[in-house]
Amino acid sequence: MAASKETVYIKADRNVEVTDPCVKLGDILSMECANPTVLPKLKTIKLLRFHGVDKKTQNRVAVSILKVIECIHAEYPEIEVQNLGEQDFIITYEEQQSVGGVWHILKTSQVVLISFMGAAFSIMAFNNDVGVTKMFSQIYELVTGTKSDGFTVLEFTYSIGIAIGILTFFNHFGKRRFSVDPTPIEVEMRLYENDLQTTLIENISRKEQELDVGTKYPTGSHRS
Repeated sequence: MAASKETVYIKADRNVEVTDPCVKLGDILSMECANPTVLPKLKTIKLLRFHGVDKKTQNRVAVSILKVIECIHAEYPEIEVQNLGEQDFIITYEEQQSVGGVWHILKTSQVVLISFMGAAFSIMAFNNDVGVTKMFSQIYELVTGTKSDGFTVLEFTYSIGIAIGILTFFNHFGKRRFSVDPTPIEVEMRLYENDLQTTLIENISRKEQELDVGTKYPTGSHRS
């Protein structure tokens, strides 16, 4: 066989999204082999097919890398497979839906407005809780000897300092970054994604619904 005594290296990410209900190995894996004629054949091997997809939902399945190796060996029994990626990963099928420009702008505006109002409320609640206004008034009167009218250089610089602190902490303004380091939000989002993916894989495995060696993906719709 053409692929005999060959070694193929495969790598899968923790979470893969596909738009084609018929999932092939080339859709979810990165592959490398010294024999270039082997890779095109391996990439066309079918792993599973999603069925009964509702446009308002998304299908998701956890797959063991052993299932991938089983599919490869079913076509090429003598090939050696080396896994360099995840041992268990998630495949999510979601139909692509075009979003209108006006609707996208409207949703973005709503998110910006809610975020702005929430941040402003939090800052005002903190200031009232610790008595920042009273403290500034006392400091101003102590230093200048005159009573504060409620808007002095202290309040002005404090407001500027909050804006600078937020920009420095979040490490970007619009699309412009101040450094190459990831922002705190990006770090938290990656941690959340990792925890979410780990939980999904463990839950599906406990329900014995993981696509593993000797199992087949059900013909019905599979949703987590």
